[in-house]
Amino acid sequence: MIPVAILGPTGYTGLELLEWLVRHPSLHVAYLATAREKQPRIDEEFPRLAGRLRSAHGPIDPRCRPIDAAAIQAAGVKLAFLCLPHEAAMHHAPTLLASGIKVVDLSAAYRIKDRAIYERAYGHPHTDAENLAHAEYGLPEWNRDAIRSARLVANPGCYPTAAAIAILPMLKAGLIDPASIIVNAASGASGAGREAKPHLTLVESGDNFSAYGIGVHRHQPEIQQTLDRYGEPRPANAEGVLFVPHLLPVERGILETIYATTNGPALRTADLLLELKNAYDGEPFVTVREGEATPTLRDVQHTNQVHVAVRSFGERVVLIAALDNLVKGASGQAIQNANLMLGFEETAGLA
Repeated sequence: MIPVAILGPTGYTGLELLEWLVRHPSLHVAYLATAREKQPRIDEEFPRLAGRLRSAHGPIDPRCRPIDAAAIQAAGVKLAFLCLPHEAAMHHAPTLLASGIKVVDLSAAYRIKDRAIYERAYGHPHTDAENLAHAEYGLPEWNRDAIRSARLVANPGCYPTAAAIAILPMLKAGLIDPASIIVNAASGASGAGREAKPHLTLVESGDNFSAYGIGVHRHQPEIQQTLDRYGEPRPANAEGVLFVPHLLPVERGILETIYATTNGPALRTADLLLELKNAYDGEPFVTVREGEATPTLRDVQHTNQVHVAVRSFGERVVLIAALDNLVKGASGQAIQNANLMLGFEETAGLA
């Protein structure tokens, strides 16, 4: 049994993480930490947890305590999940790492390697260049070996995870033009976090559908970095990916429809499908869809799965990807990464 901590359990990703970790055969939540001045009991913050806070290794203390690296270390914690705002993650990660505690960071603090790009996207200085330099990007399907030996893993964003899983096999094989990619994405309201915001109220978002952050969304540079690193880099001066997110009036789930043109002659759907299947053969959390039916939100909600499909129309390629933004797009993928970092089966606790 390995004790772990959740820093920031009162948000949606923290709650989701706790609910999955309760069922983990080898990890036990030994410490819940919050920056709130008045620390709540987590089963009072989320009454749905009442009577459920018991893992295979005993009861989980429902008290949220202050974020204190020394106290977390004294609790025997070997790995901490940071479900904190970006600036708070940069503040606490160095102390935890210096205490010998491994970190999976669910914020964006360590995802973008270029500090100038990060600062432009997120609007504040990056204050931990030392750890940024050695943080590994936590996309297991494309960076598994490096994650195994990492002390700090930057858990990918939800939109970038879906985009990367769908696009990378096509780029890696040189089948699509990297300068032609358009990612048309839609997410449930939980992707915006738990903080009260007028545009997320039922009156504003219900029976509605809207685009936002067109071409300037914070996830666009993360998507581009991932495609350049693991796929085929863009030619010099070529346009980057165009990312257009939308808000769906549902609780959870992401569906992305991705458009690109081929790098040469027209390709058959069967050839593109084969490339996807070869790329993800044996991957436990990626399902390549064949046949006429394409992925939907209901296929992936409350699972750690990504469903992908592809169609070709002459020299045009359409990719479809769906995942749960709170699971594979956040907390489930964080558990995948923790499993790799601690030497467990990658699927542990995620079945």
